[in-house]
Amino acid sequence: MNKAGRKKSKTEGWRKVKLENVVEINPPERIPQGTKAKKVNMDALIPFTRKIPKYVNETYKSGSKFRNGDTLLARITPCLENGKTALVDFLAPGEVGFGSTEFIIMREKRDITNKDFLYHFARSGNFRNMAIKSMTGSSGRQRVEINEVKQYKFYLPPLAEQEAIAEVLSSLDDKIDLLHRQNKTLEDMAQTLFRQWFIEEANEEWEEIKLGDIAIFHYGKSLTKQNRVDGDIPVFSSAGLVGFHNKALTDTPGIIIGRKGTVGKVYYSKTPFYCIDTAFYILPSDKYSLEFLFYLLLALNLDELNEDSAVPGLNRDTAYRQKVFLPPMELMKRFESAVKPLFNKIKSNQHSIYSLMNLRDTLLPKLISGKVSVRP
Repeated sequence: MNKAGRKKSKTEGWRKVKLENVVEINPPERIPQGTKAKKVNMDALIPFTRKIPKYVNETYKSGSKFRNGDTLLARITPCLENGKTALVDFLAPGEVGFGSTEFIIMREKRDITNKDFLYHFARSGNFRNMAIKSMTGSSGRQRVEINEVKQYKFYLPPLAEQEAIAEVLSSLDDKIDLLHRQNKTLEDMAQTLFRQWFIEEANEEWEEIKLGDIAIFHYGKSLTKQNRVDGDIPVFSSAGLVGFHNKALTDTPGIIIGRKGTVGKVYYSKTPFYCIDTAFYILPSDKYSLEFLFYLLLALNLDELNEDSAVPGLNRDTAYRQKVFLPPMELMKRFESAVKPLFNKIKSNQHSIYSLMNLRDTLLPKLISGKVSVRP
């Protein structure tokens, strides 16, 4: 077949490159010592989520520095494995922020790479696997070798095609972000009601008990022990949602509590789920609703109960000893009825979030590798 009749390759125009030649890794920035700046802590990042939901204003002493459009990639275990990668978008033009020293900063190179494509590339399986395999150091404190990242070779599409790929994936992220914001508003409404009824208006005559009297913390199990079910099941670790599987640990909703690494964080899965062994989980009971227990656990600040040194850890017996005041059952039932419409909407949104995330994560490797073509 002559050149004119040859079928075009899906990766026509793609070229093999070394990452450090097309991306700025930890680009130099300056924040004067002692000045206030916006800071992003590692625990602010939500696994496999583009948006950075919060930051703090702190006096700069040290840390990685970044600008809008930069990708933050966790370089320490277990944060990298948990999918902590985000795109900075909250700074003013020209403003420099800073964050954990455990971030790798990745910045586009003008006319070579696109910032949104670069964020999705940093989340792609081949790149993540390379970074994870490059980790060195003692158990619990392993870090990515920066030089391995710089030397990573891959096929880079032309800039216009990068932009087209990023547009497809970012449109899904935009929808996911919107649903997350809606759920955050609904959860804040329910939490405000809980604080008013059970903290601000708590009655000193309520019975004082221990958390272990009303909640059972189960340990997460190995994936090999799951039962196969239909559909995509969310998988939770101490860091929150970390992926999906076609097997579930339970066929009910439940509460997940960080046990290792991200200690004491509390998550509520409104669908059947799987919880890996770095976390605890709580299943529904006949007596106490999950909605009540969820907001009670949030109010107890379990994230302050770290008892380990090398890797933060939450001891179950310590959590069980936390004192709580048990309100009348009638009041708990009223709370459950009041927040039920909110939680039904949250559940519906969560189903949509999971579907969109699964679609995005299915498309990601195919688009990044050129197996699915998106022509500009």
